[in-house]
Amino acid sequence: MNDDEPQSSLDELRTEHRRLDARIQELSAEAGPDKLEVARLKKRKLLIKDEIQRILDSSIPDIIA
Repeated sequence: MNDDEPQSSLDELRTEHRRLDARIQELSAEAGPDKLEVARLKKRKLLIKDEIQRILDSSIPDIIA
């Protein structure tokens, strides 16, 4: 595993998170949005956000002061 791998993964997750956000906004703007699809996308977006946070947390060392 090289040092760029976590950053690359993080970048991919952030891109996917932004893409999902844009799609959710598109669907919500429609006259009769597919509520099930919107809910599914929001759940996926939240999972990605959690994964981003996990990666960020793992990059901070546990130092007891």
